[in-house]
Amino acid sequence: MAKFTLHDIPDIASDTLDKLGELNINSVYQLAVQNPSELAWGLSNNFVDIHSAARLIANARKILTENEILSKEFSTADDLLVRRHKISQYKTGSSNFDSFLNGGIETQSITEIAGEFGSGKSQICHTLCAAAISLLKDDSLDDSNNEFSQRLPRSIIYIDTESSFQANRVHQIAEQKNLDPEDILKRIYHCNVYSSEQLEALIDNLPKFIEQYNSKLVIVDSIISLHRAEFSGQGTLTERQQRLGKMLNRLRRYADIYNIAVVITNQVVSYADSSHPGFDYMKAAGGNIVGHGSTYRIFIKRSGKNRTAIMQDSPSHPYQRVKFTISENGIEDTSSYKTEEVNELGW
Repeated sequence: MAKFTLHDIPDIASDTLDKLGELNINSVYQLAVQNPSELAWGLSNNFVDIHSAARLIANARKILTENEILSKEFSTADDLLVRRHKISQYKTGSSNFDSFLNGGIETQSITEIAGEFGSGKSQICHTLCAAAISLLKDDSLDDSNNEFSQRLPRSIIYIDTESSFQANRVHQIAEQKNLDPEDILKRIYHCNVYSSEQLEALIDNLPKFIEQYNSKLVIVDSIISLHRAEFSGQGTLTERQQRLGKMLNRLRRYADIYNIAVVITNQVVSYADSSHPGFDYMKAAGGNIVGHGSTYRIFIKRSGKNRTAIMQDSPSHPYQRVKFTISENGIEDTSSYKTEEVNELGW
């Protein structure tokens, strides 16, 4: 198992190390995910300019590259294919939903689950918490180059902005699936968040908690609710989008460098459908910023007593849909399961 610390970074000064510690940057991983301009501002008392900050970050990433944790700056396609094979997939609790995802929720990516209130977004997250634990226990999936992967049992971080997390629901799902509910609950680190600033600060400091709890799956339920409530006027839209973009950019770096899966839930906005008077057309909130920030976008709709998941955007999945239902077991297959290709509008 590779061992490396900030002291291994070439030509790093002791006062810079002290300042990094004050900024809660205590590992090579945490330095590697930083943004040069933000790091330069944080290190301003040490007279570190943006170019020096970028060099520090590049040296940290070089250490991870040399230990085959990150890809080289230029890699051949076959090297990328080998790295692709190192991706883990976490089960959702529904075999048909997993097939719809080509195996499950992937690491090194952001999976966005969008849908209206009551569509089942949080139920998917609760079921995922229970279903993913069995994979998190598999020691064979450990990255031997990960300097903190074998110190603690693997865990899930659940960031809750809508007070939607229910520990008793996860306990119920685990019992129904003949899993150990007590062990599962001990592996979920939950955090209630009440303001957009608190959420942004938590996302900024998330690498510390990923390492501290050895987390392999991060869930943010939901990514936009606080910003949508606090930035409600047209005049605040630009700032809201910039702040959302910054959070998503950080989450993508974390997913890549730590080889973790990130799941975010998203709300919807409704538009009048002029071609069908009396009907509304729904789409995911957050505009292009959230759309481009996610690797996979899944839209959830109510379908009678069941739910329909639609793959709206993906670099590797077809445009298709799958039905599932919600029960005491969490999300599970329906007896009338059918996967269908859909058009560009998701219908």
